[in-house]
Amino acid sequence: MSKIPYNQVFEDVTIIDIAEEGKGVGKAGELVLFVEKAVPGDVADVQVYRSKKNFAEAKILTLKQASPHRIEPFCEHFGTCGGCKWQHMTYAAQLQFKQKSVADALTRLAKIDAGGMLPIIPSPADRYYRNKLEFTFSNKRWLYEGESREDENLNMNALGFHIPGRFDKILNINHCYLQADPSNAIRNRIDEFAKRDGYTYYDLRAHTGMLRNLIIRTSSTGELMVIVVFTFAEQDEVDKLMAFVEAEFPKITSLLYIINQKKNDTVFDQDVVAWKGPEYIYEEMEGIKFRIGPKSFYQTNSIQALRLYEITRDFADFKGDELVYDLYTGAGTIANFIAGHVREVVGVEYVPSAIEDAKINSNINHITNTKFFAGDMKDVLSAEFVAEHGQPDVIITDPPRAGMHPDVVARLMEIGVEKIVYVSCNAATQARDLLVLKEKYDTVKIQPVDMFPHTQHVENVVLLRIKS
Repeated sequence: MSKIPYNQVFEDVTIIDIAEEGKGVGKAGELVLFVEKAVPGDVADVQVYRSKKNFAEAKILTLKQASPHRIEPFCEHFGTCGGCKWQHMTYAAQLQFKQKSVADALTRLAKIDAGGMLPIIPSPADRYYRNKLEFTFSNKRWLYEGESREDENLNMNALGFHIPGRFDKILNINHCYLQADPSNAIRNRIDEFAKRDGYTYYDLRAHTGMLRNLIIRTSSTGELMVIVVFTFAEQDEVDKLMAFVEAEFPKITSLLYIINQKKNDTVFDQDVVAWKGPEYIYEEMEGIKFRIGPKSFYQTNSIQALRLYEITRDFADFKGDELVYDLYTGAGTIANFIAGHVREVVGVEYVPSAIEDAKINSNINHITNTKFFAGDMKDVLSAEFVAEHGQPDVIITDPPRAGMHPDVVARLMEIGVEKIVYVSCNAATQARDLLVLKEKYDTVKIQPVDMFPHTQHVENVVLLRIKS
């Protein structure tokens, strides 16, 4: 198929599905069209703006018939910001298409019958559900229609989110619906103060500027952490801004700052300075406390994280005497959550700092039947490791989006544990791994969970039982 000319128009295109990027999917003959801001059920005339050999990207010229799933987006930044790309679709429809995406992945890629999949569990809150947001300072603000760089009074500084596909452009955010108050107030007041007092914002290309990132973490216990990341600021400039934040928001539990002069934004290898309070806050699930530091991983939807872990525990159906391996344990959230229901949990994680968090979380809850080990999973999970720590009765695995390394999948096949509970944030890579595991395991239960409303992301829990 030859490439479609730029600006070509296709009339009366029916949108039949929605893609991960939030674009509607339609067809013109054999050509697949990904249409910006289109919703399944829409009928529209569309115009191509980018063409490849087998597909084209297009925008709506005329909406001929609106889908029954279409609603008015609630955020003024919709379509420019890279987040909440499904907010022009009813939440009920979002759940329907997330369920379909999981079923399609398991059926198409893993050749598994997904007909018995349980209905997706919706998020009780579809706004203000995140407990962590990270914003970026930039001296290259995204300009709105009608704004001109020639305007001498134009302030190009911004504090907000990256524009998709434009790594050095930041959208200045007025109000974000992802994190509850006082998140918006904190971000906006810091932005106002910094602009008023002449703080320079980070230039990603030139690697200059005083202010770099702002991270806000909230918790279900009511605690609040704020982290300001500076680049080349002098100490008196740091002190002045931190004092302002402390005075303006006295309810902040943990007020921290980091000096990061590297050319990337990662702060895992940077020192953290506590300006006010401890370097951590607490989350809580079923009476179990989890210490959350500035570098800790914790599921960003606290309410749904509890539901996810409950499902994991229920699928495992513990009797109380099991030895459990918790792979990709992170900060030991699942390991500590299930520890009271089993004989022992052995957790493995690649990131050493996360393992330290996992041990701390066991200690503060007086949990004594957990062990944690740091290292690359494909190297740690060896026959010698199993011989030393015991043949597990259940394996829980919750890998990153890339799924499990093929060597790890092979090791699971060799270990031959009775039950595997596979938690995934990417149904496609989960399906890839299940395609191998199905040779030895039956898929017993499938449970999608919506952690991130208005996005394409969906968690999925699968229970595998060894074939008899």
